[in-house]
Amino acid sequence: MKKLVSLFLALAMIVGLFTACGQKKTPVTTDSSKEETTGKETTGNETAGAESKQPETEEPVKIKIYYSDNATLPFKEDWLTVTEAEKMFNVDFQFEVIPIADYQTKVSLTLNTGSNSPDVILYQSTVGENASLALNGALVPISDYSEFTPNFNARVEEFGLQEEVDSKNLADGKRYYMPGLFDKPFYDGGLILREDFLEAEGLQAPKTFDDLYNILKAYKAKNPDSYPLTILAGPRVLYRMTMPSFGVSLGKNGSSGTNTLSWDYDKKEYFPGAISDGYKEYISYLAKLYAEGLLDPEMADPIDGDMWSQKMATGKSMATYAYYDQIGGVAGTSEIEGFKLQMYPALEGPAGAHHQEKSRTGSGIMFPAATAKRDDFERVVRTIDNVFFSEEGAKLWCLGVEGVTYTMENGKIKYADEIVNSPEGIYKTLQTKYGCGSDVTQLVWVNEREMTKYDENYARINQEVNAMGDVIRSLPPVPAFDDMQAEDAVVLQTPLFDTFSVWADAFITGKKSVEKDWDAYVNEMKTLKIDEFCKIYNDNLKK
Repeated sequence: MKKLVSLFLALAMIVGLFTACGQKKTPVTTDSSKEETTGKETTGNETAGAESKQPETEEPVKIKIYYSDNATLPFKEDWLTVTEAEKMFNVDFQFEVIPIADYQTKVSLTLNTGSNSPDVILYQSTVGENASLALNGALVPISDYSEFTPNFNARVEEFGLQEEVDSKNLADGKRYYMPGLFDKPFYDGGLILREDFLEAEGLQAPKTFDDLYNILKAYKAKNPDSYPLTILAGPRVLYRMTMPSFGVSLGKNGSSGTNTLSWDYDKKEYFPGAISDGYKEYISYLAKLYAEGLLDPEMADPIDGDMWSQKMATGKSMATYAYYDQIGGVAGTSEIEGFKLQMYPALEGPAGAHHQEKSRTGSGIMFPAATAKRDDFERVVRTIDNVFFSEEGAKLWCLGVEGVTYTMENGKIKYADEIVNSPEGIYKTLQTKYGCGSDVTQLVWVNEREMTKYDENYARINQEVNAMGDVIRSLPPVPAFDDMQAEDAVVLQTPLFDTFSVWADAFITGKKSVEKDWDAYVNEMKTLKIDEFCKIYNDNLKK
């Protein structure tokens, strides 16, 4: 049973990976000399009058802290962000740097044994084993001490995240960590296609899926041997970036983690998306593309990055769904004169213009139970709240230090010349040299500020997406299962997903007709108890 439950939890929470895989990609900076205005640089500074600094007359508070280290961004104790935080907030951090591959094991061992625990654990949430450990007393229920976290509280209110933060409460109604907070998710990937082709043919940028169809048709007419729309890494990237516009999110990496259920944002309940009218319309659209030679016939199998890049660079394909930071690599290898790729905002479908759902909360801070036994526990919590969630702290972990890494000119952020001119680009240089923008330590993400690190084009696209409304919606809530309910769900989930996958491939490739065989597919899914599966999820939603 435990293995089954663990598997279920992993599947049910796979949506948590979106943040890691899709939330903060690092776009290639193509013109780092151009600065993007932040509009109001003070975004995120209304922190309910909370103190941001500790009195200088006190000795620095010593805080032992776990840090998850990544080989692509190795921790440095002399990072400007670290040394400045210690000075600004009168704290002496004692970092224990743990390789990311060993991090969860180390955290689990520490919480299970309660020995040699740090005061603070970064880059964690109460998912999986941590939830059980929390309910068994291994973690501080930090929601019980909300008076010690005024900056965090103010951020939650400012960003309108109270409901999402409350969803992190466990079965006892308490929250055991302080999640990272995003005011708006980044639009880091989407439809990418040959802008030079649009310009040459006098075609407008696509706004709808019908527009995309017409563009693909036009390219096919000019290039009969092509398959205009290709796929990166199998259908899952295409699914998660396009399905939401049809009102569903299904398959591997679907937002619910169930593979076959979707979330109704109006009714706030799950429904069997895999047999819905929205999915029928979606799969019919892909089947039409495939039948007309507009969709890569290799899409059912994972297409590795090199093959995908070659197809785009050589003109075998002209459109794809991928991430912005992958454009430069493709464009750099193409020998086609005037070759130019562009990423576009989410296309409008029957359910509106929506994109891959993302969490507006991320991994954050936990306090082991032993921390609450410190005489200065309140000071420790208040210091952590100041360091990571105050406006001073948020700007430090994002931008560095004014006068060193950046200056303000006419309300705009202007980065230091050595950062602007770095061959690694602004974003990566701020990360590696100064410690800015680390997922581990930056816990407040303000979209307008982040866009200043990227090229002007990327910032413009994000501005367009933000102006469109709720293009990127929050991830659906995760039910609070007990062991028995989790096992029941796992037993139903696997055959449902297997059947869904087989039929999806058959529908797209024409082996089965959507119009003629749809009822047979629905009946098979109902026989496999998709409605019961859905009921289990809805019955266990937190009230």
